[in-house]
This record gives sequence, C-alpha cells and structure tokens, in this order.
Amino acid sequence: MNNLFDIKKAYYLFLLIRRSEEKIIELYNTDKIKSPVHLSIGQEAIAVGVSLALSESDIIFSNYRGHAHFIAREANLDKMWAELYGKSRGTARGKGGSMHLNDYEKNFIPTSAIVSTAVPEAVGYAFALKYKKQEGTVVCYHGDGATDEGVFWESLNFASLHSLPIIFICENNKYAIYSHQNTRSLNNPIVDRAKAFGVSSIRISGNKTKNFFDATSDCIKQIKKKSQPFLLECMTTRWRDHVGITIPELSKAEFEEIENAKNNDDLVELEKQLPEDDVLIINKKVTTEIENAINFAESSNFPEESELYDNVLA
Repeated sequence: MNNLFDIKKAYYLFLLIRRSEEKIIELYNTDKIKSPVHLSIGQEAIAVGVSLALSESDIIFSNYRGHAHFIAREANLDKMWAELYGKSRGTARGKGGSMHLNDYEKNFIPTSAIVSTAVPEAVGYAFALKYKKQEGTVVCYHGDGATDEGVFWESLNFASLHSLPIIFICENNKYAIYSHQNTRSLNNPIVDRAKAFGVSSIRISGNKTKNFFDATSDCIKQIKKKSQPFLLECMTTRWRDHVGITIPELSKAEFEEIENAKNNDDLVELEKQLPEDDVLIINKKVTTEIENAINFAESSNFPEESELYDNVLA
C-alpha cells in the first residue's frame, strides 16, 4: 500500500491512458484494431487513484471497459496493443481483443465481456486469500449496470458473511448502455443497498484522482486491521459512446453534463500542480511509449491458423 499521493506518477498514468485511447480513436477506422472497444475517456481518475493506493500483492478484476484499469496497473502496454491488433504477442495471443486483457505478472486477472461476471470470481479469489491466510486485497471494478444483476448482490452478501478482503469499485457513469440510472432504480440506491448487506460503503463525487486514492488507501488500512469488504461508488462521466469511438447522441441536459465534466478534467488539474519541465518530460515519455507499443503490435504476426482452436473454451 502507498501512503502518499504521487502527483507526478498520477499525471503520467492519467496521460498514458488518455493518449492511448485517443490513439485508439485515431486508428479505429483503419481496421488495424480487430475488436470492439469500450473507452475509458472521462473515467481515468478512478483507475489511477485506486491503482496508486495498491501494492504489488493486490489483485485486480476488471471488466470490458478495462483499458484504464490495465494501464493504471502498469501492465504490459506492448501486449495490450498487440491484443487490440489481434496479434499473437497480445495478452491473449490476439484471440480476446480489447475486452479480454490480462497480465498475471501484475496480478491483473483476465477480463470478461459479460456484465458482472468478474464480481463472483473476485469474491471467490478473496475467499481463497483469506482461507489460505495469504496477503493481498482484491479490487473488483464494475459499472453501475452490474448492480442490476442478481449475482452482484449475492456476491456482496457472501463477501460480507465471510468478512472478505475485497473492495468493490463501482464506476458509476449513470448509464447502462443508454439507460440512465434513474430509469432503472429509485433514489440512487447502490450505497444504501450495499450497507444493508453489511458492506461498508461510501459515494465519492467530483471525479478527482486524489479523492479516489484517499478512499482506497483508507479501505486497505481497515482491511489490514480487520478483513472486511468495502464498496466505493465512484461518480464519473463517460465522454464517448458505450461501445466504439463515437460521441453519443445527447439531450441538452446530458450534453451539459459532459461539457461540465470536460471543463473540470482532473488531468488538467494534475498538470497545473507540476513544474513545466516535468510536464514536458512526461508528455515525451508517454508519446514514446505509445509509439513503441504500436510498433510492437504492427511488427507482430497474426496467430497461425493451426492454433485457431487452441485455448478456446466454451
């Protein structure tokens, strides 16, 4: 666990996520990227803040919108891009694409395209850690849409019943595809319902990286004292469509909400806190790393036809 918020590293990771996804947008219509993409633009502060609070022994369960989680965990960027390109040197040898990233060396468990499927898996992993008396906290990212699934609440109940070392990170952008939270449930119920299951829960507004860092750090401190589950409902705004690179068709109120989020972009706020020389160095580093990752992807081969069915399970 890291006790101090590192502004320079936060800015670097945030910028790396933002520039990576902007590059995905730039390249997407060239057909070089071989899978659908779910972009994290607008939500990066959560992944960065959470990841900066973690230790190497902590375990990440992500979801189909996982680019930010993967990059913030400092997982292998070269292999991520190779996976986007469908190449054999990708995280799943080019067979999984954007929605199925993994990096076992970083304790980043393979992701799934199916909503909420990682939630019971994460709970099971936390149960195993406690059963085996091993170190580490499980972090389970999910969206507000996952809370519409029954298995989510069953998992919270199990985690609470067994006092498991897990933090549920709810990235609440208020939309399950295009259905607003208000059309799916009454009175913003996620935190109150989680508390009813005995899971300590708080809502974090403002979409600020340090706020997510502080909240995650506090959860980990308490988990180390006494194993117990937490839920952090992280309020955020997604700037692009649910899937793909397009800008969503918006009502006036929705448009104003996104414009307000852009005007309060925490990437800009982090940059203001750094010396100009540091900003220039970090920007150059990010540009180089993305260029190198794309070159790695483009110079990699596609999988051989002979391995079409290897490691493909149903």
